[in-house]
Amino acid sequence: MSTTAFQPTMRKAARAQTAALRMPVARTAPSLIVPTLVVAGAVYAVATYVRSQLSAESETMNRMFAQQNTPQVMESRRKSLLVDTEGDPRKTIYNVLNW
Repeated sequence: MSTTAFQPTMRKAARAQTAALRMPVARTAPSLIVPTLVVAGAVYAVATYVRSQLSAESETMNRMFAQQNTPQVMESRRKSLLVDTEGDPRKTIYNVLNW
């Protein structure tokens, strides 16, 4: 047996350090509010951007379809799709996008 004094092992020293890291930290109001505000601001910014992009795309589509829905185009569509005999395909139950 060794006659030296007690020497802590590395395992005990590591356990003591991790125990010190696990000490409870007081949560102050700013430390709770600031991250919440950052997340809320980021979500709001993304939602606003997506909304503006969808609005711009919707306006573009409306302009395109307004140009395509002239009486001449509608008559041509009626003849080519056999609307008189088979019905308007835009008003069928399969046209989910029109709902």
